[in-house]
Amino acid sequence: MIKIKLNEKTLEVKKGTLLLELLEEDVRKNYYTCLVNGRLRELTYPLNQNAEIEFLDIENTESMKTYEATLRYMIAKAFHDLYPNVIVRFNYNVSRSIFVKSETPGFIIDLHVANNIKEYINTLVSKDLPIERVTVDLDKAKKIYEEFNLHDKLDILAYRPESLVHLYKCDNYYNYMHAYMAPSTGYIKKFEIKPYSPGLIVQYPRAEYHGEIPPFEESIVYGKTLKAAAKWGQTINANTVDKINERVTENTRDFIQTCETKHNNMLAELSDMIAKDIENIRLILIAGPSSSGKTTFSNRLRIALMARGITPYTISMDDYYIDRDKIKPGKDGKLDLEDINTLDIDLFNEHMYQLINGEEVDIPKFDFTIARRVKGHKIKVPQNSPIIIEGIHALNEQMSSSIPKHQKFKIFISPQIQVNMDNHTPISTTDLRLIRRIVRDKEFRNASAEKTMDMWKSVRNGEFKWIYPHQEQSNYVYNSELSYELCVLKKYAMPLLREISSESEYYITANRLIKYLKYFKEIDESAIPCNSLIREFIGGSCFNV
Repeated sequence: MIKIKLNEKTLEVKKGTLLLELLEEDVRKNYYTCLVNGRLRELTYPLNQNAEIEFLDIENTESMKTYEATLRYMIAKAFHDLYPNVIVRFNYNVSRSIFVKSETPGFIIDLHVANNIKEYINTLVSKDLPIERVTVDLDKAKKIYEEFNLHDKLDILAYRPESLVHLYKCDNYYNYMHAYMAPSTGYIKKFEIKPYSPGLIVQYPRAEYHGEIPPFEESIVYGKTLKAAAKWGQTINANTVDKINERVTENTRDFIQTCETKHNNMLAELSDMIAKDIENIRLILIAGPSSSGKTTFSNRLRIALMARGITPYTISMDDYYIDRDKIKPGKDGKLDLEDINTLDIDLFNEHMYQLINGEEVDIPKFDFTIARRVKGHKIKVPQNSPIIIEGIHALNEQMSSSIPKHQKFKIFISPQIQVNMDNHTPISTTDLRLIRRIVRDKEFRNASAEKTMDMWKSVRNGEFKWIYPHQEQSNYVYNSELSYELCVLKKYAMPLLREISSESEYYITANRLIKYLKYFKEIDESAIPCNSLIREFIGGSCFNV
């Protein structure tokens, strides 16, 4: 017998008891993962020692990932069983959803296919089929992947450092989603599947939405960017990890410069758009979520405009922070520094209005070391010079309400990654940004990965509240992703993630990121230009960011 602590109670159970057996039948399917002595475990994990246990429901981010991965597994099984010769690919898409498209020429996912898949998933749920984790050697894994036409997964095995491979089996179907799975198909109780040309949109419960499915919101501007990103990955043959590794092996310098050229071309296109309407445009407003590369981008845009004879002035929205001691803490007693009301909105509007009218203005400077505004410098902007403003609230009309809309050009920047581990496992843009931030915070602020992760939930909450609602107002979306970047970030991030103790509450996230990064080949960054956006995170930028 072993002792476990659950809900403040100590119990004795038989050694080998499965976690799910500790739950009553009527509530068992309300939980998807479990913490065992601080480590994330599947519900089918057998207990072999004394432990403290906490079951996690769908409102937990890690449980949500398990739910979503299990749903992807079931959709992949549905396609395999109904259309065995069809290859499908999953990508994260607009409105926190998954997009499923056909990779098989001539096969169209029409209404009939969509209905068949949805009905099949409902059948799987009602049957409540067990999903069993199995471990095999590399040779066996290769045979299974060959049998199930999973050649994309076969290709990535070459970069797996371990000799054993984990798979999941359900009703004679095998697959692997690079994630933990629910114990059976009956756990997936909420989902939406609907046609969305040229494929399917799949919605699922979100942790940040309290375990409910968010309403689907069409995002025309953002959606076009994702489509372009997917096309780009196909064009340069770098939309999965194994293809990226192949490009690195073939010619690292060419691969790097190809990706950098994409950024150069976007900057040329963007600066050309601004130049054509420069008689009207007075404010260029730039916003995006954390670790999007806003600072480097702002500098490169400034130079691109200068090459067209336009001399922009740059103003940081951060300099309009209210003195820290004048900000009221929230209900939790903490300061939310991403709240728009931490900025002096009235003063910012007043100054922008005066500058556009040709007046000289005393721009403040926020001193972060003392958390107060101090005397800055005087500035006067010529009539034909736009003002570049970067900040998380830059796209919010409240920040520039004194300026007519036709005088503003809004830019949303974010790394819209459309790279997959394989066809069935997309890589999260959020994870990419977190890795960027971990590396940058250590490089420039000597902050540990744990400290960065401790702030991340608050950062994400701020993004959903203050940034994403305004992205569709943008005139241009700049995709700051570089297809080679995880090969560079791996070198910096892996040691920082491995430093996190198994006792830490952030070990789970660190372990998940390590599982992705380990597949990427490292590359020498000497070929990366000094003005590259990735330099903002690894160092060596000519902009000294």
